[in-house]
Amino acid sequence: MQYYGGRMSVQIVHLDWAIKTILRDKANFGILEGFLSALLEEDVEIIELLESESNQEAEKHKFNRVDLLVKGIDDIRYIIEVQSEYEYDYLERLLYGTSKTLVENLKLGEPYGNIKKIISVSILFYNLGRGDDYLYKGVTEFIGMTTGKKLKISRKEMVDEIKYKFVEKNIFPEYYLIQTQKFPDKVNKDIDEWIYAFKNNEVKDEFKSKHIELLREKLNILNMNEKERKSHERHVMELVIEKDMIGSAYRKGYIEADKKNKAKLEKERKEKEKALKEKEKAQKALFDTVKLLFSMNTDIKKISEVTGLSEKEIKKLLKASK
Repeated sequence: MQYYGGRMSVQIVHLDWAIKTILRDKANFGILEGFLSALLEEDVEIIELLESESNQEAEKHKFNRVDLLVKGIDDIRYIIEVQSEYEYDYLERLLYGTSKTLVENLKLGEPYGNIKKIISVSILFYNLGRGDDYLYKGVTEFIGMTTGKKLKISRKEMVDEIKYKFVEKNIFPEYYLIQTQKFPDKVNKDIDEWIYAFKNNEVKDEFKSKHIELLREKLNILNMNEKERKSHERHVMELVIEKDMIGSAYRKGYIEADKKNKAKLEKERKEKEKALKEKEKAQKALFDTVKLLFSMNTDIKKISEVTGLSEKEIKKLLKASK
């Protein structure tokens, strides 16, 4: 908080940066656990922040641009993505992120049974598509093409040395899309409290979901230390530079496209002029032929056969030449 000539200026954090910073900090696992528990409607425990290119702090240092990769109990991998601006191939990048994480966590020669369950969560600050909801879940299902019924996949697992049981199994990645702009600010369940906080940069006093009080503390700009403040300022500057670069590239592309369009139009104009001159030249040659044949007392019918012109056209030409 700063003062200028008696006026108070309040610094507001860039929200997507705040969420990324909070969730990435190992000291804030409680916040991440509370958020995932509310989303998945089950207790989630985070074991560790995984070493991955996905967890690079600076955006330019990441290859697949996933914001956070953590491991939970049962070896589940959680990919947390915070996206503030529209990206044309975002869904393709989500697929790439989960696929790459799957491959990274299965060593060469390991049995496929060691594949880790992956849950991808996207917190979006723009509208990804057309739809009425603010919270979507995507899963892989097998549906009977004749019955229309879902195939329940299960496999035999040992209970003890003698007994076995069939356990329903789903190893395919799950995708959760949270579209904050479509959230109506009405809280009906635990996850709504978190989405409200992400959208409005505020945790209300009446919010009671697991660990959300930790988020309330972290979102307070007055609690930022010097390191966090500088990190935030760098983030804002990088956004400004990135947008300026995009704008410059767009303007350069527009100018180049305008040059190409002008060159194309000029080429078309010259081609039309050339074609018109050639047409006029051909017409003059034809007219000269008609006059020559007529001066030789050639019958108009014969002239028509030689030139391909109708007798009416020949008479019109001869009349115009007088």
